[in-house]
Amino acid sequence: MAKIKLTKGELKRQRDALKQFQRYLPTLQLKKQQLQLEILQQNTLLQDIQQALIKKKQAIHSWVGLLAEPQIDIKPFIQPAKTITHQKNIAGVDIPVFDSLEFIENEYDLFLMPLWTDAAIQALREVVTLNQEISLRQEGVNILRQELRVTTQRVNLFEKVKIPWAQENIRLIKIYIGDQMANAVGRSKIAKRKIEELILEEVPV
Repeated sequence: MAKIKLTKGELKRQRDALKQFQRYLPTLQLKKQQLQLEILQQNTLLQDIQQALIKKKQAIHSWVGLLAEPQIDIKPFIQPAKTITHQKNIAGVDIPVFDSLEFIENEYDLFLMPLWTDAAIQALREVVTLNQEISLRQEGVNILRQELRVTTQRVNLFEKVKIPWAQENIRLIKIYIGDQMANAVGRSKIAKRKIEELILEEVPV
């Protein structure tokens, strides 16, 4: 603990600092709770999307082998062109939120490609979209976790360091000032008694 001045001025500064810490701490604690709740909600949504992806992959498993045929190349039709997102503010933190995924539109020869091509492209685009949504949502969770880590550190700093430190400084300064006042009163009484003794010595009996 750093040395402090044992003065009335320093006592006022420490009291002001304590009030500021105590006023700011509830805001930090609320932010911490909001972040924890949002992370929980985001993780639940993330699990739901991951389950949807698993089901989608299981649904295409029965025919995905058809894509191995040499004349079939649908990769150009499932290439993402643009990810549409917006920002969501959580306790002062912006995270990206997935809206949709736009794909490059390519035409193909209806006579050369199998009849199931459209359905295959649609199904695979849904898989790519779910993967992108999972990636973006995970990015948001990581941002929230980082902010939660920083906020938790600040809460601990105020709760375990700054507030106790200010309270201890106030206690020490008050003890010192109290001792100084008591000593001053004692010195005053001694001085008064000595003056009285001198006066009595000078008065003839």
